[in-house]
Amino acid sequence: MQELAFTLAGLAVGLVVGMTGVGGGSLMTPILIFFFGMKPHLAIGTDLLFAAGTKFGGSVKLARSRTIDWPVVRQTAYGSVPAALLTLYLLDHFGATSPAVQHAMTSTLGVALLLTAAATLYKALFGRQQGHQTAVLPTAQATRARHPALPILFGAVIGSLVTLTSVGAGAIGVLVLMVLYPALPLQRIVAADIAHAVPLTLVAGLGHAGLGTVDWTLLAKLLAGSIPGIWLGSHLNRQLPERLVRSILSLLLAYAGSKLIAL
Repeated sequence: MQELAFTLAGLAVGLVVGMTGVGGGSLMTPILIFFFGMKPHLAIGTDLLFAAGTKFGGSVKLARSRTIDWPVVRQTAYGSVPAALLTLYLLDHFGATSPAVQHAMTSTLGVALLLTAAATLYKALFGRQQGHQTAVLPTAQATRARHPALPILFGAVIGSLVTLTSVGAGAIGVLVLMVLYPALPLQRIVAADIAHAVPLTLVAGLGHAGLGTVDWTLLAKLLAGSIPGIWLGSHLNRQLPERLVRSILSLLLAYAGSKLIAL
């Protein structure tokens, strides 16, 4: 019965990701902790590889449609991937299962969920307007950040956050890219964020696997549900009020984040 519940959870998260583009990590990790009672380090490690698997398919589709601006992906990854490796080293050094690290993971995850809730609500209210305002500008100019060092700096913050909590590569990443590349259309910002999330979550997830904080059997069950869920959600996204769905999600994420901080 629990095996079916894990697959259904993957299906539900896949549906939401397909419909709204909200990162699976911000949804799956709280579900694993609150509904299935998993330890934070195991939920985070498993969810990182879950995110890598779910976003890889989306990246392939976006690459074929030529909507990914690879310079943006590279600039952000220059900061995020080394930061992920450094965070993994610190987790190994201090012990990923130690009470102090577990508390740090839980508290940071709560803050990350609150930030994701705010970013999701911002996208629901203002995302489309910004996309229309910037779509007329040349792509070559749009892929230049406000300052060359900023993508690396913010990428490092996201890399550490994602490795520690599995949250941040979705809504937070999109919001950061909107600030760094204000002339880039929203559709291409989302595409770059999804493409950037693949190597980041893969590196962080494999690092957690090396630390022994990945449940491979659980990962297979989640992916079995999420892959068809994303496909179905992508076909339903035009039939649902996206702004309403994102607003409700932001409230749920804010509630989960506040609960984790209070633990």
